[in-house]
Amino acid sequence: MSKTDSASPIQAKAIATLWRTLSSCSLPLLWRLARLLGPMIYRFSHRERQVTDVNLREVFPELPPDQRRARGRQSMIHSTATMLELGFAWMAAPQRVEDSVNAVYGRELLDEARAEGRGVIVLAPHYGNWEILNFWLSSHFPFTAMYEPPKIAELDPIIRHGRERMGASLVPTNPRGVASLLKALKRSEAVGILPDQVPSWGSGVFADFYHRPAYTATLLPKLVARTQARVVTGVAKRCAGQGFDIHFLAADERVYAADEVTSARGVNASVEAAIDLDPVQYQWEYKRYRKTPEEEQGHPEFRRFRLYR
Repeated sequence: MSKTDSASPIQAKAIATLWRTLSSCSLPLLWRLARLLGPMIYRFSHRERQVTDVNLREVFPELPPDQRRARGRQSMIHSTATMLELGFAWMAAPQRVEDSVNAVYGRELLDEARAEGRGVIVLAPHYGNWEILNFWLSSHFPFTAMYEPPKIAELDPIIRHGRERMGASLVPTNPRGVASLLKALKRSEAVGILPDQVPSWGSGVFADFYHRPAYTATLLPKLVARTQARVVTGVAKRCAGQGFDIHFLAADERVYAADEVTSARGVNASVEAAIDLDPVQYQWEYKRYRKTPEEEQGHPEFRRFRLYR
């Protein structure tokens, strides 16, 4: 047994204990902890700070450097809050979590589609607290989402139970999972997909995300073409320790295009519209641009084009 294997159960037990402990904390307390820890992470974690700063420079070049750094610190506070709120979303009493949702905007988009006998594809970017969004969706609709087990295998049953406890159906990120999504949509149910996760080579195309090519999954047009589902963007916007507002936004019309590049551009535009609700709540420390067109084309000097080093 390797050191990693032997450490995993201990690490998993510590993480699970932390989640259970934090699940009993109030949201105002978790927000205060995030405001304390977030700036420290931004200052001392070189990797997180570098990726955040690079992304914000690419996306908001018009902002002065000091404003971008301030936005980066605020973003790290929100990302830290999301991590601290995992136990709350997965383990707190369901009524507590339900009560943390202050308002739901755009629910009629889902209700109208289902009334028409159409399924709903919810684009759920890494914004606000997406676990609260999962909780709410699975509490109010038949809901299916793709799920990739965590690197620490011992945490898998805890995370799976937390995400499925209100009735969500989790399916693997493989052809069998895609088949399950198609069946759910044909039953006029809701499904969730991550629109801003970088897919493996061969599963995406390059489409602009804030005016820079980002490798974007092509699963969406395949689902739309075979089901005629409605597409919406869904986020749980954090209200600074005072709960969450859930927003459902009509997707950019280009998501319905048969052309994969056009559809992918519509997906990215839909994510941008959600980010515009409050840009600091997006997870900017994710390497959204880590794959490049030069790399795909096998350019011998593609590394000089890379943003993250």
